[in-house]
Amino acid sequence: MSNSVIRRIAASKKALAGTVVALGVAGSMLATVPAQAAPTSAKAIAQQMIKDPAQFAAFNNIVSRESGWNHTATNASSGAYGLVQALPASKMASAGADWKTNPATQIKWGLDYMNERYGSPVGAWNFWQTHHWY
Repeated sequence: MSNSVIRRIAASKKALAGTVVALGVAGSMLATVPAQAAPTSAKAIAQQMIKDPAQFAAFNNIVSRESGWNHTATNASSGAYGLVQALPASKMASAGADWKTNPATQIKWGLDYMNERYGSPVGAWNFWQTHHWY
């Protein structure tokens, strides 16, 4: 099978929701196999982690305003970083060494922070609405 065909198959994988492309013996056949759906966005990861709809809505409200769900968002003036705009950003290392690149690690840290400081994401959102920070 040529490299261009392999590249086209690889590019097509992204377009196939819920399937994995597998090549048969010597690349002679193409089959689709059902796959476990993995979250593909930070928001989808958060939805899986936060089961309560009210808590997810509050978390979503904060993250949408703080970073627009961009896990590499950086505040140029303060240095706050990530989905939840941690300051200093390195605090997120307590949730995992991959805090700079992994949205799930940032979400875990953000949830822990909101739960410890405000009791829940809803508590953090209530504070945010008054102060426009949390």
